[in-house]
Amino acid sequence: MKYKKKNNESIILASKSKVRKTILEKNGINCFVELSNIDEEPVKRSLLKEGASPEIVSKNLAELKANKVSIKKSEELVLGADSVIDLDGKIISKPKNRNEAIEILQKLNGKKHYLISSVCISKNGSMIWNYTDKAALTMKKMNEDELNKYLSKIDDSTLYAYNVYQIEGEGRNLFSKIEGDEDTIMGLPVKKIKEYLNNYGM
Repeated sequence: MKYKKKNNESIILASKSKVRKTILEKNGINCFVELSNIDEEPVKRSLLKEGASPEIVSKNLAELKANKVSIKKSEELVLGADSVIDLDGKIISKPKNRNEAIEILQKLNGKKHYLISSVCISKNGSMIWNYTDKAALTMKKMNEDELNKYLSKIDDSTLYAYNVYQIEGEGRNLFSKIEGDEDTIMGLPVKKIKEYLNNYGM
């Protein structure tokens, strides 16, 4: 679906992800970045303690980011986004170091998992639209040497920003099967965002 941009209007992206910003711009959506600076881990732990599913965690974090920025930027549309890895109903968080990265790869090794991406648009501090999508990825069965060789090709900034794989880069080689929208896997189901913005009148 073609996005019909009007009068060079922009939205605010409440995310530091360069990939998300690039996806928006490639799809003709003007945006500028305003970070929410949400500490995600305590929120995630609290939600999981209450029994929240990975989809609910992702949706709530996207909404929290959008609302926090939207409070300061009243009358403007703010887009928040969040992605989580769901392995057998449990969330796999981003690694804090390379030891954690290899542990995550070992957990995913040879298995099917889901990449869940949620987006939320807020105005005047409240959510006015949200959408959650998920893609299924099946990782090849790899030995320890192969996993270490893969990690050696990934620089720290990529590793910590995109979890243990970046699907548009080296990460694609980890998988025997990928089912779902590639933009969702990269963290932003942009087709649905375009549909909403067109209906909204931007």
